[in-house]
Amino acid sequence: MALFTGHPVLFMKIRLAIISLSVLVCCMAGQETSPTNFGVKDGSMPEDPRQAGRSGQFIDFPTWPVSKELPNDVFTFARLRYSSEDGGRRRNGGGNWTTDYPDADLNFSFRLQQLTSLQVNPQAAIVDIQAEQMRHYPFIYMIEPGHIALTEVEARVMRDYMMNGGFIMVDDFWGEEEWETFQLALKQIFPDRGFQELPLDHEIFRMVFPLKVKPQIPSVGHAMAGRAQGITAERFDAQTPHYRAIFDDKKRMIMLICHNTDLGDGWEEEGTDPWYFREFSEKYAYPLGINIVFYALTH
Repeated sequence: MALFTGHPVLFMKIRLAIISLSVLVCCMAGQETSPTNFGVKDGSMPEDPRQAGRSGQFIDFPTWPVSKELPNDVFTFARLRYSSEDGGRRRNGGGNWTTDYPDADLNFSFRLQQLTSLQVNPQAAIVDIQAEQMRHYPFIYMIEPGHIALTEVEARVMRDYMMNGGFIMVDDFWGEEEWETFQLALKQIFPDRGFQELPLDHEIFRMVFPLKVKPQIPSVGHAMAGRAQGITAERFDAQTPHYRAIFDDKKRMIMLICHNTDLGDGWEEEGTDPWYFREFSEKYAYPLGINIVFYALTH
């Protein structure tokens, strides 16, 4: 979905509130060039998400130049391609990993470069669960894993990636059944490592923007349907949003699991409805998303 074109108050405040990451990223004026895509290159997905789809509906998403001298010295929003189970059968590379793609990836990348000092790749990447692809990206986004199906090799690759400095953000799955399925995958990845529910006073909720609640962000459809009653849960057994983290032995957060909430739709659908933008995209999805990225890059 296209970007919101109004005049959001928060986005003006963001420029004043954001911290500098110049120590991590060289903020250089550059001429138009493209960072290297280290992700999927099997021809199944375009290197530029703007070329996804069949009717050119994503071509008009904003783009911007990166440093000609250091084109790879950028933050790239990388999305994980994984396999799911459907009726007990494994769908290799198929499933819900494409949810909100490419709008969420493009919108979040645009807002991140627009509102912060971070140099951001205008072309988000897709990565398979392969060490050679994943190692180039310190932050990887994983969506709708409620029916995920991992092999033991994939579980080891994910574990090694995180234990060697990588960070995975998990988002947009709802209810107890999907949580139980994902927990099985977690046990494959970390058989001897548990998760912790993050309290509201954890740094990730105030890294850049202080949040007063742990937000529940519904899809735009659910938000509109429940607007009059103030209902944000997408399922009867998903009333409470959970933000659960896994830490390594040095207490570094290596995975953040956002359950019963959907930041991705807050990014994807920011231009669908002004009320949804104000109440969910502007107030929660972008501030928390920025908090998570900055936390991941500075810890």
